[in-house]
Amino acid sequence: MATSESATTKAVKPKAMPKKQLQHFEKRLLEERKRVLKELGHYDEAFGATSQESDGDLSSYSFHMADQGTDAMEREKAFLFASQEGRFLWHIDEALRRLYRSPETFGKCHNCGKEIAYERLDALPHARFCIECKQREEDAKSK
Repeated sequence: MATSESATTKAVKPKAMPKKQLQHFEKRLLEERKRVLKELGHYDEAFGATSQESDGDLSSYSFHMADQGTDAMEREKAFLFASQEGRFLWHIDEALRRLYRSPETFGKCHNCGKEIAYERLDALPHARFCIECKQREEDAKSK
């Protein structure tokens, strides 16, 4: 009985992704990470510019009410984009951790354990779920 269990376990154990594909996804993740960090740098400049501009004035308020609204909207928009990029950076870093810590499980769905399609991983190298499990998750959120 123990022999049949170990044979079953060996048959179920998923194959690791080829080293060449792992290198491809590592490169993609590092490129995305670099891009996101560059974008976050632009947002940092945008936030810094508004405070530097206000340092020259006695008041940090615009002279016209319409300008105040526009300035506030631009700051909110920049903050929203920066926070989205920050979350994206976290997902990329998590994917890199998975790739480095356990390359044999990289590209496997965290829910069902099946391989995530190469096309999906190439488009979203930080993906944790296969398309079927992600769709179920999205459907559950919309209810």
